[in-house]
Amino acid sequence: MKPVDHYFLNQKEPYQSIMLYVRSVILKALPEVTEHFRYNIPFYHIGKKPLLYLNILKGRDYVDVAFVHGVLLEDEFPILRNDNKRKQVRSIPLKSLEDLDQENFEALLRLAAQHLKTHKKAWFL
Repeated sequence: MKPVDHYFLNQKEPYQSIMLYVRSVILKALPEVTEHFRYNIPFYHIGKKPLLYLNILKGRDYVDVAFVHGVLLEDEFPILRNDNKRKQVRSIPLKSLEDLDQENFEALLRLAAQHLKTHKKAWFL
C-alpha cells in the first residue's frame, strides 16, 4: 500500500470521506496530476511543481484543501481563504462533503493547473 493510501485510511470520519472524495475529484479533473506523500500529507503536482495539498490542521475541525500559490487565484475564487495568515497559500476549509461545490472546485483546479503550466516563473514569486 502506498503511503498516501495509508494516510487516507488512517483518518477518522468525516475527514477520511472528505479527503477521499476530494482526491477523486482532483484525479478525475486533472489527469496529468501526480500524487505524492510529502511532509506526512498528500500533495498533488503538475510536473515537478506542487499545486495543492490536503491537511487536517491541529485544533481545527475541517479538512484544509490548500492551494500552494492560491494568492494568485483568490480574486477569481473568493471561496479561497487565508485564515492562517499565510503568504502564498490559500485554502478551502471543508467540514463536510456538502461544503464542496464540485463544479466550482473543478474550475478552480483547472485554472490553478493552467497558471502553473503557463506562468512558471511568475507562479513562484
